[in-house]
Amino acid sequence: MLILSCSSKLRLLEGTLRRHLPDTLLVYGTMMTINRGNPTAQEVLVDSWPEFKVVLTRPRREVASDDSDLFTNTYTVYSRDLGDYQALLASAGAVNWGQSFCILGNLCPKASGRGSQQLNIYVLSGLDPAMRLSSLDVSHADLLNETWSFGGNEKSRKYLATLIRHFPSFCLLDSAGHPVSWIASYPFHALGPGYTLPQHRRHGYMGMLNNLLAKRLHALGYPSYGYVDVENYPMQRLQEKQGFQHQPNLWYFILHNPALVNAPTLTPRPVPGTAPT
Repeated sequence: MLILSCSSKLRLLEGTLRRHLPDTLLVYGTMMTINRGNPTAQEVLVDSWPEFKVVLTRPRREVASDDSDLFTNTYTVYSRDLGDYQALLASAGAVNWGQSFCILGNLCPKASGRGSQQLNIYVLSGLDPAMRLSSLDVSHADLLNETWSFGGNEKSRKYLATLIRHFPSFCLLDSAGHPVSWIASYPFHALGPGYTLPQHRRHGYMGMLNNLLAKRLHALGYPSYGYVDVENYPMQRLQEKQGFQHQPNLWYFILHNPALVNAPTLTPRPVPGTAPT
């Protein structure tokens, strides 16, 4: 594996990945983050250059210093062939099997033959005048951590604080300045963790915030797409209603905990994704 550090090569790789959307969404989003300041200190590996079959992004070693931090130790991958992807996992130094980590990506994509889709944008009318639109603040990280399905610990709180600090987000604040509905975005620039407090549901808040964040990411040059938990049916239905469409390919994430296994195991699980606009 080769580590790409030259800025011109990184920009060239971003352009190449863009031409292969939507199959490259996760890695492409991460590449845009890297080429625009790299706030989460990621690096890029390819199997060869300038022709490549596998792209892997990972946190730099000085950032991934906590072997148990599953959130910081997140990789994204794009591969055109399963054999090449397996060879990447087996290559020395590409993946730190001594850590707990998560790999997100689209493995072995097939051409969808689909052109770009127009995202239908709906604007909520009749918003409660006591509500105020804002972006999330780092002080809200504890609330997000309490309500996120993958939260509830210090490492997830730190990860959510990083999302708030470095990536676009929107929220609705009540008259006391407390968030009642919100959505953030991931380092790979998918529409990310979103939640509405139960007592404030059925007012269309999440639909409005989802639209606003999609438009914001699009205005910044990023593709607008969601990365939704496999069992989060309300968000899947909401995004489909707004014009998003499921990827024809399967999205996967791989979780690894060195304390639970003696040898690396590949255990992909399908995750719904949506096509870019």
